[in-house]
Amino acid sequence: MKAMRLIATGERLRMHHLDDPSPRAGEVVVDIRAAGMCHSDAHYRAGRGSVRLPLTLGHEIAGVVSAIGDGVSSVHRGDRVAIHYLANADMIGKERDGGYAEKIVVPAANAVPIPDTIPFDQAAIMMCSTATVYHALRLAGFQRGESVAILGFGGLGFSALQVARKLGAGRIIAVDAVPSKLELARSLGAEVGGELMDIDVALELSGHAPLCLEALRALAPGGRLMLVAINLRSLTIDPYADVLCRERRIIGCSDHTLEELQELMRMDLDLSGAITRRIPLEEGAINDVLDDLDRGTSHLRTVIVG
Repeated sequence: MKAMRLIATGERLRMHHLDDPSPRAGEVVVDIRAAGMCHSDAHYRAGRGSVRLPLTLGHEIAGVVSAIGDGVSSVHRGDRVAIHYLANADMIGKERDGGYAEKIVVPAANAVPIPDTIPFDQAAIMMCSTATVYHALRLAGFQRGESVAILGFGGLGFSALQVARKLGAGRIIAVDAVPSKLELARSLGAEVGGELMDIDVALELSGHAPLCLEALRALAPGGRLMLVAINLRSLTIDPYADVLCRERRIIGCSDHTLEELQELMRMDLDLSGAITRRIPLEEGAINDVLDDLDRGTSHLRTVIVG
């Protein structure tokens, strides 16, 4: 099979031809139909994160089960599945081989059934960007009618708007420096351009410290700032004025649960607008997208399709 491999950090991914994987007991092989490209993949390629090399990147994966190992009864050949990326305490695409390939072998317990109404490309991005913001809203204890500020309207921001609306958000405010992204958010019903104030939940997806601090100070009493962006590395606050006196909370959000992925599959979300670029499993195209992510891009989500 073909697989795009990271051999050394700081270098371009290279196409390799590997043996097709075989399932052991309790495992399944999935023929990959869609693999989302996450900003963290660009971080791993650049060496800004610990990875096990050599490695096939990619943790947003959907496809069709093509082989099953002994003892597997929950999944069958031909099933449409997406992949929960935490497998036996390792992250797929970081500590074990991921989805920039034609096939992948994973524990059967990681296979999440995809309803026939959900395309493979949308199911793939649900495994990270959508699941991450859903998990963040759940950690925030989000309640119907509360306001949500989305700081950074990229792929995660698009999903955040869709999920917040499904959960009954009162106001949804989008903040971004790219005018085309704000226009998209406006077309989807979000407020844009106004001053942040009296926000119940702020989702920090931008990695931009000044914006994060502005949102923290705009929280209503008891408001929650959810830190999601992995590139936010420093934040200077006044603990009394910014947090304590108004009983605000700052909460870190990492990963999600299998149960949340299953719940997302039942939510009837339309994430088609989040996918603004589809590319083949080719060396040049994939490295170009990772370069684009490193620079900053107006695209929301890119998916490798096969």
